[in-house]
Amino acid sequence: LSELEALMERMKRLQEDKEDEEASQEEMATRFEKEKKESLLVISGGICALPVPFSFDDEIVSTDVSRYIEDPGFGYKDFARRGEDHLPTFRAQDYTWENHGFSLVNRLYSDIGHLLDEKFRMVYNLTYNTMATHEDVDTTTLRRALFNYVHCMYGIRYDDYDYGEVNQLLERSLKVYIKTVTCYPERTTKRMYDSYWRQFKHSEKVHVNLLLMEARMQAELLYALRAITRHLT
Repeated sequence: LSELEALMERMKRLQEDKEDEEASQEEMATRFEKEKKESLLVISGGICALPVPFSFDDEIVSTDVSRYIEDPGFGYKDFARRGEDHLPTFRAQDYTWENHGFSLVNRLYSDIGHLLDEKFRMVYNLTYNTMATHEDVDTTTLRRALFNYVHCMYGIRYDDYDYGEVNQLLERSLKVYIKTVTCYPERTTKRMYDSYWRQFKHSEKVHVNLLLMEARMQAELLYALRAITRHLT
C-alpha cells in the first residue's frame, strides 16, 4: 500500500474498532502516559532517540533568531525531564478553553475571547473532505490526532480521547516535523516538510501547519489563564 492508502486504511480500522468496543478510562490514561513519554524522545531537527530508520541529521539548520527577539534565552523546554516516572499532567477537564479560559479572557480583554474562539474553531474544522486524490473523506479523526498530539507534548490530557489513535495515525517523520514546527520553528527545513504525506496537496499540508500553531497557542493560553484564575481565587 502507498503511504496514503495505508493511512486511510488505519483511519477506517480505528472507526470500526471504536464502534465495536471503546477503551476503558484506565487504558486511555495508560496510552496517554506512554505517548507523553515518547514525545520527550522525539528530537526536533530530525534526530530521534528511538531506533528508527529515519533521520534528517544531514540537514540541521542552526538559524540565528536572536535578532528578532528580546530574550535570546527564551524558548521551548520539555515539560518534564526524561526518566521521570510521574510526568506532570494538565487535565483538560479541570480547566478547558470552552468552560473556563474563554470567559476569563473575555473579562480581561473585551471580545477577544470571541475572536480567539472563532479562530480556533475555523482552523480545527477547516476541511475540503479530501485526502490527496480521494474525495468525500471524513478527516475528523486525523485532525483531532494532530491537535491533541500538540497538547500531549505540552502535558495536556483529554480524558475522553484515546491516545492510541495518535500512534496509529501519525508516523515518526510526521511527529518529528510536528515537534520541530511547534517547539523550534526556526529549525524547520524544506526537506522535513517534503518527507511526510508525500502524496498530499500543499494546501492540505499547510492546513497541518495551521492546526499545529493554533493547538500550540491554545495550550499556552490554557496554562496562562489557569495561573491567572488561581491567582484571582
